[in-house]
Amino acid sequence: MNRTDRLYALVEELRAVSPRPRSARWLAGHFEVSARTIERDIAALQGSGVPIWAEPGRSGGYVVDRARTLPPVNLTAAEAVAMAVALHRLRGTPFAAAAGTALRKLLAVMAAADAAEAHRLAGRVHLVGDGPVTPVPAVVADAVSARRVLRLSYADRTGSSSLREVEPLGYLGNARYWYLLAWCRLRDELRCFRTDRILGVVPLAEEVRRELRPEDVDIPHERIRPLSLV
Repeated sequence: MNRTDRLYALVEELRAVSPRPRSARWLAGHFEVSARTIERDIAALQGSGVPIWAEPGRSGGYVVDRARTLPPVNLTAAEAVAMAVALHRLRGTPFAAAAGTALRKLLAVMAAADAAEAHRLAGRVHLVGDGPVTPVPAVVADAVSARRVLRLSYADRTGSSSLREVEPLGYLGNARYWYLLAWCRLRDELRCFRTDRILGVVPLAEEVRRELRPEDVDIPHERIRPLSLV
């Protein structure tokens, strides 16, 4: 991370925990620089007018005035994850590092509860390769976010259709398709449903209680990567 990005991230880190302080040692470990570098950065920010002050004492540290800095960005968890998916597709490009810092800045100014929900939703998204291009029906996306059971009309690879109730657990995406990872009550096991083969979908009132575990996805670990918000 270059100094400009670090200065911005410092302000957002202090703002995220305000009015609690962050010590120079903690910040140094977080940003992987020396405590002296953090102190120089804080001095530069103070000199530019950022309202940061030091609280003395064993549990003290630096504090920023939230009222005089950028307020939380009013994004939903799904909107934040949508941006994460788009930014992660920049891997291997000259803008990969910038995408990572942009995502960190986004999360730093989100309300804490929304950011936590975004992390939970991102944990249900897994990618293979550079990410998919086929669309996901809006009602399916809403059900995964809201954790609602779905009744699907689904066509298999031969074109034969079936009706089944599923518990949406997350997504799997490769270079061509999105798949809905869901517990199929008809088969009584985890199944992948290619989203372009979903013929019809009805959300039910029942809430999904089951959780998707990394080991449930039967793909070699070196080929799959979970979506991350960092």
